[in-house]
Amino acid sequence: MTAREKIQLSYEIAFFPPRLNQFCGELRKGLGEISTVFLEALDDALLLHQALPSRGYGSQRALERLAIYQARSRAYAMPDFIQAVRQKVGRPPLTAKEVPIRLVRDIALPIFCQNHAN
Repeated sequence: MTAREKIQLSYEIAFFPPRLNQFCGELRKGLGEISTVFLEALDDALLLHQALPSRGYGSQRALERLAIYQARSRAYAMPDFIQAVRQKVGRPPLTAKEVPIRLVRDIALPIFCQNHAN
Protein backbone atom coordinates (compact mmCIF):
# COMPACT_ATOMS: atom_id res chain seq x y z
CA MET A 1 0.00 0.00 0.00
CA THR A 2 1.41 3.39 -0.98
CA ALA A 3 1.68 6.33 1.42
CA ARG A 4 -1.15 8.08 -0.45
CA GLU A 5 -3.39 5.00 -0.11
CA LYS A 6 -2.67 4.87 3.63
CA ILE A 7 -3.66 8.50 4.06
CA GLN A 8 -6.79 7.89 1.96
CA LEU A 9 -7.68 4.98 4.26
CA SER A 10 -7.14 7.17 7.34
CA TYR A 11 -9.43 9.87 5.93
CA GLU A 12 -12.11 7.33 5.08
CA ILE A 13 -12.00 5.83 8.56
CA ALA A 14 -12.09 9.29 10.12
CA PHE A 15 -14.79 10.92 8.02
CA PHE A 16 -16.70 8.26 6.05
CA PRO A 17 -19.00 6.32 8.42
CA PRO A 18 -19.60 3.31 6.11
CA ARG A 19 -15.85 2.51 6.12
CA LEU A 20 -15.68 2.41 9.93
CA ASN A 21 -18.97 0.47 10.12
CA GLN A 22 -17.56 -2.11 7.70
CA PHE A 23 -14.51 -2.59 9.91
CA CYS A 24 -16.66 -2.88 13.06
CA GLY A 25 -18.80 -5.53 11.37
CA GLU A 26 -15.70 -7.54 10.55
CA LEU A 27 -14.51 -7.18 14.15
CA ARG A 28 -17.84 -8.46 15.50
CA LYS A 29 -17.77 -11.44 13.18
CA GLY A 30 -14.14 -12.16 14.06
CA LEU A 31 -12.99 -12.20 10.45
CA GLY A 32 -9.24 -12.65 10.38
CA GLU A 33 -6.40 -10.66 11.86
CA ILE A 34 -6.39 -6.89 12.02
CA SER A 35 -3.56 -5.64 9.83
CA THR A 36 -0.90 -3.29 11.16
CA VAL A 37 -1.71 -0.92 8.29
CA PHE A 38 -5.33 -0.70 9.42
CA LEU A 39 -4.36 -0.16 13.07
CA GLU A 40 -2.04 2.68 12.06
CA ALA A 41 -4.79 4.15 9.88
CA LEU A 42 -7.17 3.93 12.84
CA ASP A 43 -4.68 5.92 14.94
CA ASP A 44 -4.28 8.49 12.17
CA ALA A 45 -8.06 8.72 11.84
CA LEU A 46 -8.33 9.82 15.45
CA LEU A 47 -5.46 12.26 14.95
CA LEU A 48 -7.40 13.82 12.06
CA HIS A 49 -10.01 14.94 14.61
CA GLN A 50 -7.52 16.93 16.68
CA ALA A 51 -7.06 20.70 16.43
CA LEU A 52 -5.88 21.98 13.06
CA PRO A 53 -2.17 22.82 12.90
CA SER A 54 -1.39 26.50 13.26
CA ARG A 55 1.53 26.40 10.82
CA GLY A 56 3.60 24.16 8.62
CA TYR A 57 0.85 22.79 6.37
CA GLY A 58 1.42 22.92 2.64
CA SER A 59 -2.00 23.79 1.27
CA GLN A 60 -4.73 26.16 2.43
CA ARG A 61 -7.24 24.16 0.39
CA ALA A 62 -6.28 20.94 2.20
CA LEU A 63 -6.59 22.67 5.57
CA GLU A 64 -10.05 24.03 4.68
CA ARG A 65 -11.23 20.63 3.42
CA LEU A 66 -10.03 18.97 6.62
CA ALA A 67 -11.91 21.59 8.69
CA ILE A 68 -15.10 20.91 6.73
CA TYR A 69 -14.69 17.15 7.17
CA GLN A 70 -14.18 17.63 10.91
CA ALA A 71 -17.30 19.77 11.22
CA ARG A 72 -19.52 17.43 9.20
CA SER A 73 -18.31 14.32 11.01
CA ARG A 74 -19.58 15.66 14.33
CA ALA A 75 -23.13 14.84 13.24
CA TYR A 76 -22.14 11.16 13.33
CA ALA A 77 -20.02 11.38 16.54
CA MET A 78 -17.08 10.00 14.59
CA PRO A 79 -14.36 10.93 17.13
CA ASP A 80 -16.18 9.01 19.88
CA PHE A 81 -16.84 6.08 17.55
CA ILE A 82 -13.18 5.89 16.51
CA GLN A 83 -12.05 6.12 20.13
CA ALA A 84 -14.38 3.25 21.10
CA VAL A 85 -13.08 1.07 18.25
CA ARG A 86 -9.48 1.86 19.21
CA GLN A 87 -10.19 0.82 22.79
CA LYS A 88 -11.85 -2.39 21.58
CA VAL A 89 -8.74 -3.39 19.63
CA GLY A 90 -6.43 -2.40 22.50
CA ARG A 91 -4.74 0.69 21.05
CA PRO A 92 -2.98 2.98 23.53
CA PRO A 93 -4.27 6.55 24.10
CA LEU A 94 -2.89 9.24 21.80
CA THR A 95 -1.30 12.35 23.26
CA ALA A 96 -1.15 14.62 20.19
CA LYS A 97 -3.19 17.81 20.43
CA GLU A 98 -2.92 18.86 16.76
CA VAL A 99 -3.35 17.08 13.45
CA PRO A 100 0.15 16.07 12.28
CA ILE A 101 1.24 18.12 9.29
CA ARG A 102 1.83 14.94 7.25
CA LEU A 103 -1.93 14.24 7.41
CA VAL A 104 -3.08 17.62 6.07
CA ARG A 105 -3.71 16.57 2.48
CA ASP A 106 -6.38 17.42 -0.07
CA ILE A 107 -8.12 14.03 0.06
CA ALA A 108 -11.51 13.44 -1.56
CA LEU A 109 -13.92 11.04 0.12
CA PRO A 110 -16.36 8.69 -1.61
CA ILE A 111 -19.86 10.03 -2.12
CA PHE A 112 -21.90 9.54 1.05
CA CYS A 113 -25.59 9.06 0.37
CA GLN A 114 -28.36 6.59 0.96
CA ASN A 115 -28.95 3.90 -1.61
CA HIS A 116 -32.46 4.27 -2.94
CA ALA A 117 -34.24 1.27 -4.39
CA ASN A 118 -35.66 2.00 -7.83
